[in-house]
Amino acid sequence: MADLGVGIVGCGVISGIYLENMPSFAGIKAVACTDIIPERSEAKAKEHGIDAVTPAEMLKRDDVDIILNITPPLVHYDVSLAALQAGKHVFGEKPLCVEVEHGKRLVDEARSRGLAIGVAPDTFLGAGGRLARELIDQGIIGKVIAGSCNLMSHGMEHWHPDPRAFYVHGGGPLLDVGPYYMNALINLLGPVESVVGVTSTAFPTRHVTAEGPLKGQHIPVETPTTIMGMLHFASGADVNVFMSWDVWKHGHPAIELYGTEGTLRVPDPNFFGGSLQYSKGRDEWITVDASDRAFGRPNYRAAMWPAGQPSQANYRCLGIAELAASVTRGTPHRASGAMGSHSLEAMQSVIRSGRDGGRIALQSKIDRPASLPESEAALLWEGGWR
Repeated sequence: MADLGVGIVGCGVISGIYLENMPSFAGIKAVACTDIIPERSEAKAKEHGIDAVTPAEMLKRDDVDIILNITPPLVHYDVSLAALQAGKHVFGEKPLCVEVEHGKRLVDEARSRGLAIGVAPDTFLGAGGRLARELIDQGIIGKVIAGSCNLMSHGMEHWHPDPRAFYVHGGGPLLDVGPYYMNALINLLGPVESVVGVTSTAFPTRHVTAEGPLKGQHIPVETPTTIMGMLHFASGADVNVFMSWDVWKHGHPAIELYGTEGTLRVPDPNFFGGSLQYSKGRDEWITVDASDRAFGRPNYRAAMWPAGQPSQANYRCLGIAELAASVTRGTPHRASGAMGSHSLEAMQSVIRSGRDGGRIALQSKIDRPASLPESEAALLWEGGWR
């Protein structure tokens, strides 16, 4: 079966890892890229041996089957809608879009045209997420009744050359980083039924210290930077979520789930691998490493990480390859637009509850995605485990 051609829209910071990883995945092939700054797409095209084209040319190319939308969040909707209307499948960076009604429109548009739409994060399909799913499905901790979910740091301005988009509508820790945690939880527990939230903004401006044109400047903050929410899942579980860019240091686990028979600590969903821990009753923790599984081996380090921080598993493109396989086979895919739309509604509802008060019931109803067996996951990679 021929590979499906991928056209990349948006050649910013995150495009590098997608283009670096894509040749190692089965069923997909980068063929072209575009950006509103032509010099950026030309540089990426030259580096990776693909064509640099205009946005209009991208949508007309017969060899582009899938549009990879890695533009800023505020334009996710327009780019994805145009791609669907041009007859292209779509896989986008998180979040699916910014407005809840736009997410529903994209899912409906794809369905009406017989196209697939998927969205990151796809990390829950990695080795760590799959292992956690197996243990949940095996009932290793019994029925999950509660949990905690934590992401805290002091923002993005210390490493990103232009962090302005992180602090306007459509940004903030919940919409920017929260999707990793939301998708992980939905994969493990199923859909969210209702939410409540509390939000705040600690600093009216942020001082940019990262190298770049904005270094030394103060940028305005126009969105909540600390969000606390309670998610009630249709399964009956209640999980508290704490997402903040106002915290200097903390010691909370990324995700901890409490069951009727034990406790499970889930690997950091920002990455594809990691180790998890579980306990039965009051027994000692049992650690299980996922690095020997498909998409679990550490293969990546960011330039700004300190020397003592371990490498991580970064297999971006996994969701695109899984989408391409589903298109080829005519089967449902897992990191779907419906999942992304549901996650977006949950996150925006937490923010709205924090602003207006009260519990908000979600309108969207989705099924828990099917688990990804190890044998099926391994078929999505052709590059040799590194």
